[in-house]
Amino acid sequence: MNPEWIGSAAAVFTTAAYIPQAAKAFREKHTTSLSLVMYLLITTGIGLWFVYGVMLGSPSLMLANGISFLLTLGILLMKIKHG
Repeated sequence: MNPEWIGSAAAVFTTAAYIPQAAKAFREKHTTSLSLVMYLLITTGIGLWFVYGVMLGSPSLMLANGISFLLTLGILLMKIKHG
């Protein structure tokens, strides 16, 4: 089995995990209960995973982490803006 298939499956699940939180944050504009430090760390880490995927030329790493980065960055910016 091609490892990219496993990576792609993992990418779908881990990326999808951020969608409900992002949707709720954007819809309600309420992020008080979210940790700023956690979102700073996770957004930075996901950004680094994206760069790593680019360096390896791994489509599953690039796609999953690119989307996850945008979702967590959106939540982080909402947290900064709305507290």
